[in-house]
Amino acid sequence: MNPRRVLFFLAALVPAAFAAAEEPARRPNILFLFSDDQRADTVATPGSPARTPNLDALAERGTVLMRAYCNGSQQGAVCVPSRAMLLSGRSLFRVDERLRGQGTWPEAFGEAGYATFATGKWHNGPESLARTFQRAEAVFLGGMGDPYNLPLQDLGPGGTLVNPRKSGEHSVKLFADAASKFLKEHRGPAPFLAYVAFNFPHDPRVAPAEYRAKYRDEAIAIPANFLPEHPFDNGELAIRDEKLAASPRTPEVVRKHLADYYASIEYLDAQVGRILDALRESGRERDTIVVFASDHGLAIGSHGLFGKQNLYEHSMRAPVILAGPGIPPGRRVDAFAYLFDLFPTLGELAGVAGPEGSEGLSLVPVLRGEASRRTDIFTAYRHLQRAVRDDRWKLIAYPKIGKVQLFDLRDDPDERRDLSADPAHAAEVTRLTALLRERQAQAGDVPTPRAGRPAVAR
Repeated sequence: MNPRRVLFFLAALVPAAFAAAEEPARRPNILFLFSDDQRADTVATPGSPARTPNLDALAERGTVLMRAYCNGSQQGAVCVPSRAMLLSGRSLFRVDERLRGQGTWPEAFGEAGYATFATGKWHNGPESLARTFQRAEAVFLGGMGDPYNLPLQDLGPGGTLVNPRKSGEHSVKLFADAASKFLKEHRGPAPFLAYVAFNFPHDPRVAPAEYRAKYRDEAIAIPANFLPEHPFDNGELAIRDEKLAASPRTPEVVRKHLADYYASIEYLDAQVGRILDALRESGRERDTIVVFASDHGLAIGSHGLFGKQNLYEHSMRAPVILAGPGIPPGRRVDAFAYLFDLFPTLGELAGVAGPEGSEGLSLVPVLRGEASRRTDIFTAYRHLQRAVRDDRWKLIAYPKIGKVQLFDLRDDPDERRDLSADPAHAAEVTRLTALLRERQAQAGDVPTPRAGRPAVAR
């Protein structure tokens, strides 16, 4: 090539190179998919009886958090505080369940220039919905209901709720429809945060007939920690969830409920697949961080229980998958996390500062392969139960009846053998009791008119 032409070509590249260097990195979009009452062992778990091909594929291209937890609840509807904690980044004893006077992470994303959108279940009061999101379509303001006859509304001008209607179709499909529509229609340079909160697999678990037909009751395995009855009164055996099946529980009844549950999860997975297809078709998949999580787990026969008003692993541990830019693919991470750590993580990845009062810890260092930022997990249920677990051991305290349980989660992950009365493990009970008291003090776990006396393990 002529030397003069070479010099001209190189000179032409210089401005373009400087322009590329000065152009700010594009902030990632956020697609947050949130299910309801879904156990961690139903997603990205070898041998899981629930078929979740779309979520399994998402897990393969992202990172699965194996030890993510709901911090607990001060009422029977555990999803209410769980969602408030997730959205605000605040812990159980510092969050207002209706987010009154407390900022949220989606609100902060909106203030940072994101287009924010929500669809699905909103269980934290209509006032906070209008403040938290700029747009919302097909919103269910409640906790549970018939998915084919669910009351839905949209967020209108000035934060008003408009277009009240009944779902008519399955609500999970309509939520996927609304999310897909938003993804396909979003235009302009602003990145987006889309929050899709399903009301499945929460009861009433009414999956379409073709999905339910895939699960034969008699073929369903009962949980390894199945019991006909809980071995003692944990203080919450008369709540609605525990009345979904007669006690003592029978294997046949548990199998039927689990078949309903797994069919609901497979249908949910299919709708997640539709949303991910819409994201792909929008051309924004490479620029979008996708999060899938649930608000907590559920018992359905484990330990003789049916609800989530307990502190066993099956009820407080939640599934979490993250995938997209900045997220390592094909990894399973054992680091401890609370659900209220998720938005602080997204905030760091997107360069968004959180709301005042957010306590969650960003998991970005964990995603990069560094050590867990937490050494243990503290959970609480009303004034009735408190628990703490570390890498191996877990203590559950029932202060009203003066009882504790001790489990070796390394050798007994299903919490089947209570070792608290074994003299050989007395030191563990003492150590974890002290740790529990310490975590209670740090969490602000003090008496309130609703919660009653403090639930310190003694």
